[in-house]
Amino acid sequence: MTGTLKIVLVGAGSREFGPASIRDLLLSDPLCDHGLDIVLVDLDASELERTRAYADSVAERLGRSVSLSATTDLPDALPDADAVVMAIELRRYFYWAQDFHVPRTFGSSQIYGENGGPGGLFHALRNMGAAVDVARAMEMHCPEAWLLNYTNPLTKLCEAQTRLSSVRVVGLCHGVFHGTEQMARLLDLPPERLEARASGLNHFTWFESVRDRETGEDLYPRLREREREAHWLHDWDEIALSRILFRVFDRYPSPGANHIGEYLGWAREFLGSSLLQFFYDPVQGAPWETEETPTWIYNLGDHPTDVPLFPGSPLSRVRDGDEDGGDGEHGDASDRPLAPSGELAIPLLEGVLCDVDTRLDAVNVPNAGYVPGLPEDAVVEVPARASGSGLQPATMARLPEGILGLLRTQATINRLLVDAFSTGSRQTLLQAMLLDPTTHSYRAAVQTINEMFRLQGDVLPTLEW
Repeated sequence: MTGTLKIVLVGAGSREFGPASIRDLLLSDPLCDHGLDIVLVDLDASELERTRAYADSVAERLGRSVSLSATTDLPDALPDADAVVMAIELRRYFYWAQDFHVPRTFGSSQIYGENGGPGGLFHALRNMGAAVDVARAMEMHCPEAWLLNYTNPLTKLCEAQTRLSSVRVVGLCHGVFHGTEQMARLLDLPPERLEARASGLNHFTWFESVRDRETGEDLYPRLREREREAHWLHDWDEIALSRILFRVFDRYPSPGANHIGEYLGWAREFLGSSLLQFFYDPVQGAPWETEETPTWIYNLGDHPTDVPLFPGSPLSRVRDGDEDGGDGEHGDASDRPLAPSGELAIPLLEGVLCDVDTRLDAVNVPNAGYVPGLPEDAVVEVPARASGSGLQPATMARLPEGILGLLRTQATINRLLVDAFSTGSRQTLLQAMLLDPTTHSYRAAVQTINEMFRLQGDVLPTLEW
């Protein structure tokens, strides 16, 4: 490809995605050598200006001569774009607290509320309209561009974008690296020694093979031995569920208990921190009534004992309502090291736009035989290679039938959710919820749907019974 490359970042005002993507773009020699036109897009003009200032400072530090612009008008940003990279969210922790607690109030056994379970359905619906709008705007203004999506729930949103538009959509997530790191610890090897290939659904993948890059040794036999020898309580909240699944299904899963457990009805006994996430005292009112989003921790590894005694104390290590968690990279960045984020969008773009042969550990794309045993066109996660010839997802070995059974249920739920969104049907949404392993009763499912629409009706698409 010749000429300047135009990359549009949608959701650039984010405290995490915006700065990280800017660094990755400006650190890329192949992309910058072509010439870069970076367009920052966000609905929040004030955050957008902060991101623009950060981008200017990074470009100056790196001596990069690039075109930088910012706009709140997506159609204005898209013409002639080569790629659109998106990460969007609306009052993430405020609404997420509802996703976590409301289904449990009605008896759901979900342990988390981001990607799976009833909470994940509503998280997806809140983002689905905007995600599809981006794809449809691209159909009009840059139909040949790549759409790279980081937004969760990744599989559900990519399913909507691929089924309801004609643009090239690739979902990207770093979750598979967590599983690789966990296996490396069990094996007492550096993670870079592991050649690990996984397939399945995002946040619910299973390693087909694990080999030593230096010797070619199949490490699965050794991993089975080491897992049996390991102390059960080590890093319980992150890997205990993975270890049980490994013992039962004979493949190590990824990324960790919070995410994997969203797709299982029996995972709560393997996540000690489940009831600490967004903890609040109901006597003092629900956080969505007081609009004081409670403390968020990922799991016990976030060290809740380090929470300060009083708000504002300097020991705070938790996230309490910032849209993307933490204070990100805005502000004075002059003395911070500039290092790649490890995310996969820019390596993928170096491949398809600059013809750099690139190995990608995980891409989320419509299934075309890549994961045998799962429905065609369902969005699946597999390794891939990117080059000037395009993106080449790997065709993986067939997973054991027990694993495929778990995955097929989720693939059907994802399809029903997109159907519910596209037809405006709460009845179809109810089908998806009744298929979910964490739903225990018909009445509770109906009550959950009605209550979530009561609480989030202003940010959810219109669905009727």
